[in-house]
Amino acid sequence: MENINHVAIIGTGMIGASMAALFTGNGYPTTMLAFSERGQNNGKALYNTCFKDLIEKGLVTEEQAERCGKLLRITYDYSDISDADFIFECVVERTEVKYCVYEKIEEHCKQFKVLASSTSALSADILAEGLSRNKEKLVVAHPYNPPHLVPFVEVVKSAYTSEETAKTAYDVLESTGRKVIIMQRCAPGFVANRLQHALLREAIHIVEEGLATPRDIDKALMYSFSPRYTSVGLFEHQDAAGLDMVKCIEDYLLPTLSNANTTPDYINNLVSENNLGMKTGKGIYDWTKEAQEDFRRRASAPYLCYFNWDIPKE
Repeated sequence: MENINHVAIIGTGMIGASMAALFTGNGYPTTMLAFSERGQNNGKALYNTCFKDLIEKGLVTEEQAERCGKLLRITYDYSDISDADFIFECVVERTEVKYCVYEKIEEHCKQFKVLASSTSALSADILAEGLSRNKEKLVVAHPYNPPHLVPFVEVVKSAYTSEETAKTAYDVLESTGRKVIIMQRCAPGFVANRLQHALLREAIHIVEEGLATPRDIDKALMYSFSPRYTSVGLFEHQDAAGLDMVKCIEDYLLPTLSNANTTPDYINNLVSENNLGMKTGKGIYDWTKEAQEDFRRRASAPYLCYFNWDIPKE
């Protein structure tokens, strides 16, 4: 994209490596900044895995992957990103860590147009407080995992964000084939996570009430309305159904739904037992290595049809 000649990504975890694949896959010279040799090796391995999967699916050739790889470098030194135009911060969800990174960015990077945080939880207003001179250049740009495949990104402005910054963030992300929205104002959970966790709250309520098992609830979602919403929108569907019918259902149903405002015991009990899910091998389900690989394949499958990179020609 015009005027964006160098993308910097701070952090080498799954989100950072996936974003590096996305940007190099669309022709942007990209530098990942690591904090350790282990982080560097992990970031490179995750980056390579993104392309390995794409090659296996026939979406990218080995030659194309090699061309993209030449656009990537990994460094420990902030001076190597001093000329970055677009900086994507992908470090852990702790404000003190992000503030430390922002201090280093302001010390070393003098020409960046946008500092985008991948946070899925922290307020853009709070994050902006970590900058002393460039508050107007910060936005949240929250992708969904894996961001090199999932096309949606929600951009969230802080009270300080300039319209120029928001537009640049929108344009750069759109140039990588993302479907971008800009929130009207900041709110906890942004847009998609508010919807996702409202659904999860009711799903857990159904389990706690003994109405259905987690597996049955997952089956209900996968084979009823979830596929619909890859082709039509929620509000579109309500209009198609008829708002008078929607009102009748809501008047009858809403009083019976969960309105819990704290984490349900169902989740608290699993966490207290250190049954944290895939990372510990057991959570709501049991997670063997084979089950984890199967999940990873299935989680990516719905997004392969959106693959639309502008892969560099040389």
